[in-house]
Amino acid sequence: MIGSSFNKVTVSLSALCHNYHLLRRRAGENVKLLAMVKADAYGHGMIKVARELSKVGCESFGVAELCEAINLREAGIKGEIFVFLGFPIADAACFFDYNLTPIIFDIESAEVLSSKAVMRNQEIRVHVKVDCGMTRLGIFPEDFESFSAELAMLPGIVLAGVASHFPRADEADSDNTIEQFERFLRILPYALTKDDLVRHTANSGAILNFPETCCEMARAGIALYGYYPDGVAGIAAEKKEKLQPVMSFSSQVLQVKIVPAGVGVSYGHCFITSKPTRLAVLPVGYEDGLSRSLSNKAEVLIGGKRARIRGRVCMNLCMVDVTDIEGVTVGDEVIFLGRQGKDCISSDEIAGWMDSISYEVLCLFGNNNERKYIE
Repeated sequence: MIGSSFNKVTVSLSALCHNYHLLRRRAGENVKLLAMVKADAYGHGMIKVARELSKVGCESFGVAELCEAINLREAGIKGEIFVFLGFPIADAACFFDYNLTPIIFDIESAEVLSSKAVMRNQEIRVHVKVDCGMTRLGIFPEDFESFSAELAMLPGIVLAGVASHFPRADEADSDNTIEQFERFLRILPYALTKDDLVRHTANSGAILNFPETCCEMARAGIALYGYYPDGVAGIAAEKKEKLQPVMSFSSQVLQVKIVPAGVGVSYGHCFITSKPTRLAVLPVGYEDGLSRSLSNKAEVLIGGKRARIRGRVCMNLCMVDVTDIEGVTVGDEVIFLGRQGKDCISSDEIAGWMDSISYEVLCLFGNNNERKYIE
């Protein structure tokens, strides 16, 4: 393609589908799997990911904001689309126009939706978010009985589901997760509804570590994209079939130069060569999702061998030390995330260098580079 970038994010659709089927099996035969495709599917491309998952049977999708849900519908995505972060009051009609499901956590939103439902002579199915210990969005368990009663009084509102979220389900031995699940179960008899209630509180960590919490529906996020919520510990502990990373990120060498000992590299000269050093200049910087915090820390793969970043990561460039890698030349492939030869750099490893988590790494690379999809 004319004018394409040196940098490419590659997304494996076969790995994505492998993970979806694996998580379906782990959640349980009668559990519906909701695919979290918010944040542009964690950097993998929301619309493309949703289309691919639809092909293999996924019928439920989760996004953060209303605009994401509308984009999915306008792209032709069928099934139920859940909006988790509420909505601007002025946009309430969109839930009816696009057949979307709101996750609500205040009575004001329910009242606005009720008003729109009455005006249209329709009903709208809502799910209520309950904060059982995440201390994030949601009503408190002790308020659920009265909240449910208020909802039951609103015309056009159907309480179709109750949701919560685990903060520590990535810890396989977490007593907190079971305690929180029991707290969640205790409030459910207070749900005043004519419908069968859809309960969902299990996230990726719970699907893998606490499948008994999956209820009628479970929400797959990071695991869908091939990573364990607890990082390398999860991979090491996995005794069954493993998740497959879906994303890789590659670039190429722009220039190779030899500099003598005592030379400062990049902004601020935070790295000084101690000997004659061969540097490869790469067209990847923090604009491309390579965090500046990775300066003098991260490694890349060139010719199947590791080369460390030297000096400060720039906006569009970084330098790596290839002194001990023979034959490196302009145009050689460079792997920032993924496999080359017998070695592999994972999102978990990069996250460790950043003091972060795989989620952030995937979003940074995926949302800042061209994406190529492969089977």
